Amino acid sequence: MLPEHIGVILDGNRRFAKQLMKRPWEGHKSGLVKTREVLSWACEKGIRYMTAYVLSLENLTSRPKRELQMILRYFDSELENIIENKDHVIHMFNVQTKFIGRKHLLPDYIQKKMKKVEQITKKYTQHILNIAVAYGGQQELVDATQKILKKCLKGIIKPADLNVDVIKNHLYTGGQPYPDLILRTGGEKRLSNFLPFQSAYSELIFTNKKWPELTKKDFQAALDEFDSRKRRFGS
Repeated sequence: MLPEHIGVILDGNRRFAKQLMKRPWEGHKSGLVKTREVLSWACEKGIRYMTAYVLSLENLTSRPKRELQMILRYFDSELENIIENKDHVIHMFNVQTKFIGRKHLLPDYIQKKMKKVEQITKKYTQHILNIAVAYGGQQELVDATQKILKKCLKGIIKPADLNVDVIKNHLYTGGQPYPDLILRTGGEKRLSNFLPFQSAYSELIFTNKKWPELTKKDFQAALDEFDSRKRRFGS
């Protein structure tokens, strides 16, 4: 059985660059190329939803200034590539692209391009890609709670009606199924504030391969591992 929704934590770009004795941002550039590849592999397998953890909220302040500048430059360039290049994997596989996170913290020029990418891909329905940028899972829950509280104050939602579905529908990924599988590269075995609500019953798979090193065989191995597991959903 294939997962309907895969979450991916793209970890190991900087360590990949370090082992090649390159500058940190060159690892992020390699990671960007790998992201296109992995998206194409997922689409070829018929996986409908994918959420990629690209830049955490903490990264906006914890990354060295030069490295963050280069990450944003690569991100901006990729947005432009999607907008201008009809041969991009996004268009080849009809991938509706959404950006989730506290996007207002990003530079205005990037916010405008993100909106344009969402606009030009909204007609695509075959696959859906969520790009988590300036994202934090706890902060997502805070933002969802604020939306719900505003509706409660207006009488749209009654406190007694609050349940799991109400919270789910107010998350950044509202309307989408929870991720069946979360794959993290880079050797770390934690979720790092990625989809904490949505991942309650996700199958977790960790690999020591750094993100730019991931191969199609590795990706298939993760799918095979998922298929071999018996999901219990807390029972």
